[in-house]
Amino acid sequence: MLSSSKNNLPPMPPVLKGYEHIKRYWDKTHNSYAAKILPGEYYVTMNNEYVTTVLGSCVSACVRDTKLGIGGMNHFMLPVNRGSVDVSSISDAARYGNFAMEHLINDIMHNGGQRKNLEFKLFGGGKVMKIGLDVGQKNIDFVLDYMTTEGYYIAAQDLGDNYPRKVHYFPKTGKVKMKKLIRMHNDTITRREEKYLDQLKVEPVEGEIELF
Repeated sequence: MLSSSKNNLPPMPPVLKGYEHIKRYWDKTHNSYAAKILPGEYYVTMNNEYVTTVLGSCVSACVRDTKLGIGGMNHFMLPVNRGSVDVSSISDAARYGNFAMEHLINDIMHNGGQRKNLEFKLFGGGKVMKIGLDVGQKNIDFVLDYMTTEGYYIAAQDLGDNYPRKVHYFPKTGKVKMKKLIRMHNDTITRREEKYLDQLKVEPVEGEIELF
């Protein structure tokens, strides 16, 4: 907790149970606290703060209850077999994407949100990895199929292409600020996602590991 008297900042808003590990900081540009999530993480808030992440091949769903202003963002990638484009090779592993969506939605509803009031905005899925399989497109296919299967309406989306994205999501208002990182010349995002993808390939799909 930051001290408002010592740092001349407003107190950091309380965090919901289960999110204590998420890094939060004061962003003077937006005059707001921010929660930064990494691949495999998600964050839900009832307060006037925003959630931010940087996406390459990964996809983020920004979800909120439009009546209460409670919402959050996830950041996920499906584990895939780099040597194959056969969709059946990720049929079981696709449940990682299911977990990412279900955990986010369930936490919003457990804290007062209602399914009928949920608003969805989707981002990411860029083709940024130097491997044969288009991981970004697999993530896009999954999330769009999930939305159709579950009967959710997509209020906004920016998916695909070949560049990373930086996303700021403000659950209180539903506002999203997205920057296309077209001129990014380093491979930090690609290396981070390839490392995460390798981890997913060797981790159990269900029951033996805490995904988030």
